[in-house]
Amino acid sequence: MLRQFYLDQITFQFKVHPICGILGPRQVGKTTLARAYVEQEGIKDAHFFDLENPLDLRRLDNPMLGLTSITSELIVIDEIQRKPDLFPILRVLVDRPGVNQRFLILGSASRDLIRQSSETLAGRIGYLELPPFTLFETKDSKTLWIRGGFPRSYLAENEELSFVWRQGYVTTFIERDIPLLGFNVPPEQMRRFWAMLVHYQGQIFNAAEIAKSLGVSDHTIRKYLDILAGTFMVRILLPWFEYLHKRQVKSPKIYIRDSGILHALLGIENHEQLQRYPVLGSFWEGFALEQVIYALQATTHECYFWSTQSNAELDLLIMKHGKRIGFEFKYSDSPRITKSMRIAREDLSLDCVIVVYPGSQIFPMEENIYAYGLDSIATGAFTQQLKKDLNIA
Repeated sequence: MLRQFYLDQITFQFKVHPICGILGPRQVGKTTLARAYVEQEGIKDAHFFDLENPLDLRRLDNPMLGLTSITSELIVIDEIQRKPDLFPILRVLVDRPGVNQRFLILGSASRDLIRQSSETLAGRIGYLELPPFTLFETKDSKTLWIRGGFPRSYLAENEELSFVWRQGYVTTFIERDIPLLGFNVPPEQMRRFWAMLVHYQGQIFNAAEIAKSLGVSDHTIRKYLDILAGTFMVRILLPWFEYLHKRQVKSPKIYIRDSGILHALLGIENHEQLQRYPVLGSFWEGFALEQVIYALQATTHECYFWSTQSNAELDLLIMKHGKRIGFEFKYSDSPRITKSMRIAREDLSLDCVIVVYPGSQIFPMEENIYAYGLDSIATGAFTQQLKKDLNIA
């Protein structure tokens, strides 16, 4: 599947910076995207380093010597989190006068985990996050919801093979990938924690409650959560504070980002099993929320939720283009306006409220409140209509 949008993003970043960083979870297609970029640009002498290959890792034992000897116009370094001490070297290399060399670095950890990149390469690097396949790319919400967007899961021959791949992915991630990032976490403890997070999908995170269940400290639980968030497995949605005289919820909400991984952790193999779950609505909310965030290209710092102690709430608040957009997710074929939506619209001075539901139609419900079918993302109608409703050129 050609991911042209992200190829264009790489091109854009290189117009601004000599280094482009592609970040995203393991097995999401970063290397494939890098090779597609090289092919698209017709670069004949691109040089690749895979830091999971012991030979490539050894070639960079002396990184300054190893990299300065390469004259290629583009150097691609995969799994950069394996060697964070390369970042100061990259700064020196791109600052050399008269040398027009570009670096494409790929990482399976966020900038927060690869701290040296943001500190050392400030002003020299532009980032893009590569997610799993999205609804706009696949056009198939049913398959995407059950399998998730990881390429090998989504493109598997059947549901059974997809499920087996995801189960293996979870095991490998816990037993191999987390230790490679330098974290000393007992694998079984992390598996239990991750499995418990499933039951907090779309809910307020309670570190003390989970810590008591696992017999560890609150600090340890927050560390585990930071690891999963920093490796793109979990989304931590922070609360938005408005009208400080009101009592507002201050803890974050938690979502397993890929619906296929969520289902694998629960042992759900197909739609028939999924439909039997009593909290199906929260599972669909997490899936739909991710698709909306991807469709609007909203960053983590543009996304919040809002909730008060008096039970007025908003599932998702996105700050984009100078607008405040509220989203409610309703797993229903006939979504209705609630009192909470009207309170959020007034208290937060929202430009509009979008009620996202399973379907494809878009229609007005009340002044500045609209119903948008999730499947309208697949056609592009979602973002096109939203721009009209917000008067965005």
